[in-house]
Amino acid sequence: MSRLPELAYEDMTPEQQRLHDDILAGPRGRIRGPLAVWLHSPGLGDVVQKLGAYARFHSRLPPRLSELAIIVTGAHFKAEYEWHAHVRFAHRAGIPEAVTEAIRRGETPDLPEADERAVYRAAVELNRDHRLSDATFDAARDVLGLPALIDLIAIVGYYAIVSLTLNAFEIDTPDGSKAFG
Repeated sequence: MSRLPELAYEDMTPEQQRLHDDILAGPRGRIRGPLAVWLHSPGLGDVVQKLGAYARFHSRLPPRLSELAIIVTGAHFKAEYEWHAHVRFAHRAGIPEAVTEAIRRGETPDLPEADERAVYRAAVELNRDHRLSDATFDAARDVLGLPALIDLIAIVGYYAIVSLTLNAFEIDTPDGSKAFG
């Protein structure tokens, strides 16, 4: 992390240690990327990491759709670390490499499933326009259902926070790779 020093556990405040321990006990099992940044602001970190745990592990969207929304958001912000972390999760969840590559290049991917098209369009519009057109809203609501659409919007918002945090603190990918140049 070029803009932020790592924290040694013994140098952390009690609030930072509690957040550290909570993250390690949760579904992620490790502290990397934005979580390492948020340790420096444990009040925010606690709230945001709980939202992230819901968005990633407990939303109404299956992983195939949530990972699609995550990589669309990461690509929008050109968040190298986010892309690096989630493109492989997207592949494991069933998103083909041709789709992820099109998204990385800023092209519209060929998505055969109606739910994938609805998630893609909604994620693009939320990132680009900061709102949903009536047509996109209606299509996403009709295909996903209102509760899942609400979760989708939260996923895009959460991963926007993640991407902005990663970019602001210039968090590099673990292997130094660059997807966006």
